[in-house]
Amino acid sequence: MYNSNKVILGIIVFVLFFGMPFWLNLGRAKPLPKPELPDDEKECVESRAYMRAYHMKMLLEWRVKRVREGQVYYINSQGKSFRIGLQNTCMKCHRSVENFCNRCHKTISANPDCWRCHIAPEEVKKWQ
Repeated sequence: MYNSNKVILGIIVFVLFFGMPFWLNLGRAKPLPKPELPDDEKECVESRAYMRAYHMKMLLEWRVKRVREGQVYYINSQGKSFRIGLQNTCMKCHRSVENFCNRCHKTISANPDCWRCHIAPEEVKKWQ
């Protein structure tokens, strides 16, 4: 190569420039917030690890099963039966959208569209 010094210098500058955001934030990651869990219930529809990883997938599957297939009950991995529904099942325990759902969703910039169709428990209390 004719300009090997310039090429090597260019590669070093490139790596430093584009790697800088990673190096500046190394070790500064905030832990995920802890959602407010219900005191009166000890178990969810599925295990805690499963719900953390797949709750949105489960809710989307529930929507299809309930709305399109007319299925009313969900049987979990332990064989227990639960009524399919965000408001009647999930929100019975996880009463606060702000303290449960939005804590994690805001942190990861997720914008679920649950509340276009469903009414948040806080809103239901205002009407009663």
